[in-house]
Amino acid sequence: MNPASWEALRSNLAAAAATAAAVLLLAFAVGTARRLHRTVDIAWGLAFAAVATVSYALSSGYGDGGRRLLVAAATVVWGVRLAVHIAWRGRGHGEDPRYTKLLARGPGHRHVRALLKVYLLQAGLVWLVSLPVQGASYAGSPIGVITVLGGGLWALGLAFEAVGDFQLARFKADPAHRGTVMDRGLWAWTRHPNYFGDFLVWWGLYLMACGTWQAALLCLVSPVAMTLLLTKGSGKRLLEAHMAERPGYGAYIARTSGFLPLPPRRGHV
Repeated sequence: MNPASWEALRSNLAAAAATAAAVLLLAFAVGTARRLHRTVDIAWGLAFAAVATVSYALSSGYGDGGRRLLVAAATVVWGVRLAVHIAWRGRGHGEDPRYTKLLARGPGHRHVRALLKVYLLQAGLVWLVSLPVQGASYAGSPIGVITVLGGGLWALGLAFEAVGDFQLARFKADPAHRGTVMDRGLWAWTRHPNYFGDFLVWWGLYLMACGTWQAALLCLVSPVAMTLLLTKGSGKRLLEAHMAERPGYGAYIARTSGFLPLPPRRGHV
């Protein structure tokens, strides 16, 4: 990456931060007006799509055109699909119990806590996790084998989470399954197909961005951060705490892998 590209990338980092903040602040305004802070989950995917679009627009004339388009398009597809799915899934529902519990205690007004602990925090995470998307826009090296492998990993992850979401939605649509645990299809192999899919998507985007060793070092923090979020942070941990008291969930945990897809454990099928 030449000096001009590095200078442009530094400007892009600031623009991406402003873009992520703008999307999340708009979501905060909507969530406050509706008294439903679960709308932040819709904004999560849209913020990534917005950052990718801005990065693509600002990097014209700097990076390799094929890599720029590939990474931006992959990010937009992932982010918009996720946002649409979450919006569809949450229609007609009240506040997410996770946010009710998270915002129930603490100093100051509930909406102020939401702004600081949910929206601005997520804006910062969007900026951090999207570093591969930003860096790829300024990488001058052409698409190579590692880029193609990353694209394959991204596609596998997108398919994995989309299929898992579809299977869960179809399961919940049957009134006979109300109050029961989804343990079929991909959900028999991992308790979190959607989170595992996200894991593959972001490691794939990281590989797609690795046109140079500088980009590889700069962006490594991003897939690591996303992995920790999914496995130790607000993803898997909070969801399983919410599901813990559901009948049959303990047995489901005993036989089903917590993250990586694995065959159900013997003796617990």
